[in-house]
Amino acid sequence: MAIVASDIVFKLSTTSGSAGNTTAGVVGASLGKYVSTTTVADGSTNGLFPNITGAENAASQVDYACVFVHNTHGSLTLQAAKVYVSAEVSGGASVAIGVDPTAVSAVGSSSAQAVTIANDTTAPAGVTFSTPTTSGAALSLGDIGPGQVKAFWVRRTAANTAPLAADGATFAWLGDTL
Repeated sequence: MAIVASDIVFKLSTTSGSAGNTTAGVVGASLGKYVSTTTVADGSTNGLFPNITGAENAASQVDYACVFVHNTHGSLTLQAAKVYVSAEVSGGASVAIGVDPTAVSAVGSSSAQAVTIANDTTAPAGVTFSTPTTSGAALSLGDIGPGQVKAFWVRRTAANTAPLAADGATFAWLGDTL
């Protein structure tokens, strides 16, 4: 049986705890280190960042959040895994994504599973951002085995535009199985 959509889960990160998948994550504080137990709601930016305030918008603030791709399948590897921005609301903040330099790891690893940042306005070291909007341009995450995770980062840049109630973007994954 092949990997299906429900086998692959986007999760927030956490800097708390001593291993991955043991501590809940918090929207607006997904600062890397470990995969959390918290699933990102619907794979969108609303599940990653709080609303942009008027002051943050006027300053064109840039925020960062770490997201993990978790392969929950019991026996199959997601081969040649990739991630991309499948949709973005126009007229609001812009997003870009970048692959974390930390290797794929077991979901419960006690070693850091992603780069850690001091706060949500600090750029993660070693991450290059772009905005791939098609599966053909998607960023490569490598192979993600059963019970393993791989991190990527989202950069949100406020654009000093008029308030937009439904601003956001959606992220998608793809890959192969045998």
